[in-house]
Amino acid sequence: MLSTIDVQKFNTLIEINNLINSDYSDVHILLTQIIDSAARLCEGEASTLLLLNRETGELYFEVALGLGTEVKKYTMKAGEGIAGWVVEHNKSVIVNDVQNDTRYLIEFFTQIGYPCKTMMAVPMRIKDECIGVIELINKKNDKYFTQDELEWLEIFSNQAAIALQNARSMERAREEIRLLQDELYTEEGYHTIIAKSPVTLEKIELIDRIAKTDSSVLILGESGVGKEIFAEQIHLRSPRNKEPFIRVNCAALPEGLLESELFGHVKGAFTHALGNRRGRFEMADGGTIFLDEIGDLPLSLQAKLLRVIQEKTFEKVGSDISQRVNVRILAATNKDIDGLVKTGEFRSDLYYRLNVLPFYIPPLRQRPEDIPELAAFFLKKCIRTIKKQFEGFSDEAMEAMLSYSWPGNVRELENCIERACVIGKPPRIQRDVLFLNNETSSSEYGAGGNRDLKRAINIFKAHFIKKILKENHWNQTETAKALDIQRTYLSRLIKELDINPKEH
Repeated sequence: MLSTIDVQKFNTLIEINNLINSDYSDVHILLTQIIDSAARLCEGEASTLLLLNRETGELYFEVALGLGTEVKKYTMKAGEGIAGWVVEHNKSVIVNDVQNDTRYLIEFFTQIGYPCKTMMAVPMRIKDECIGVIELINKKNDKYFTQDELEWLEIFSNQAAIALQNARSMERAREEIRLLQDELYTEEGYHTIIAKSPVTLEKIELIDRIAKTDSSVLILGESGVGKEIFAEQIHLRSPRNKEPFIRVNCAALPEGLLESELFGHVKGAFTHALGNRRGRFEMADGGTIFLDEIGDLPLSLQAKLLRVIQEKTFEKVGSDISQRVNVRILAATNKDIDGLVKTGEFRSDLYYRLNVLPFYIPPLRQRPEDIPELAAFFLKKCIRTIKKQFEGFSDEAMEAMLSYSWPGNVRELENCIERACVIGKPPRIQRDVLFLNNETSSSEYGAGGNRDLKRAINIFKAHFIKKILKENHWNQTETAKALDIQRTYLSRLIKELDINPKEH
């Protein structure tokens, strides 16, 4: 056991315990603080914390201090190198002559450009099972690591394992709470809206103004941009939000069935009409009806819809009795509605009635700031269903997503993330499992994607700086060192790129 109790180390241990008992908001930051304290007190020049991915049998770098950012792209198998040996044997080790140790991975340290002379490595254990390794590399002033320091590192390792276990339990609890909240929210069929780009935030501000009125709204935009989600937000922010929100896809049913779906029917109105049926307008009374794909509504039904808007009345199929209804109408289409009016395929009087408040949703390629936020949201959603523990996206994967044109918009992005979750391996989604054809996207951007190079670079730059800031628990001095830039320049970038630590 420890020959003497070092007061400084003991006080640091108390500080770490206080952290563990008070903060699970970001386990990465907590682990970084533990490893930083261990390196400082045991006089290690560099330190790492590697976690074992049980699915792949590989060790990946969760924390790496003093080795640069490049190290995080490497993984190693259990049994490979000194860290792999520790995992395989579940034992601690001091190596004060690394260069002559047969377990030394000389290629790895050559590639990262960091000469290794001495090393101390201990297993992280949960219920005696090794879940990772903590390494201290190169004791300062060319000294050797001691047995006392190894025992202190084992204590720090136990604290790190407790922190990780508690944080994972807390995260599971949070996810279960979020899932229950989502289920409660989606019982009514509503979706979460994700907004980061200035153009999307402007649209949300416009929704707040539109929602206060009862005027009809025509929502325009390409397929997959999220027209239904914006329609939901108009309803949820309106005085009608306690009343029904009824959805109808005008392209999903043939004309005869669609009329009955919208307005209902009485018994005997047609073959198999065995009883009276309420239509969607009747169901939406007092609330909001959302008519998706309004451009596909047959001309005969356009006249009936116009009457509902103008007179607030309609008749069920097979009945001559008028019914009054109090409904706000939201409609959406991805078609060229002006062109349909000119060709006579859509009534001009109905168009003008619906288009009281036109609301255009830009395609995803014109609001690229939303891409990282949407990707993270869809990833969390997939993690819950697929049961794989992904931490996020590699820099290459994020760069690929930011440079792709997304012709299928948000719907395509969601499908892409789900596919990557199924095919990919934790801890991070890699570029190759996204299956994005970036050659096609480049030409589409050039054809009028309204996205310049400077903007794309700034988005990636902001995402990358946030990641490095998070790894250094928002310490700007350490982050500037990791990025190899001046701290004053980093502060300027944080301000220019509108990076807000409160968001993370």
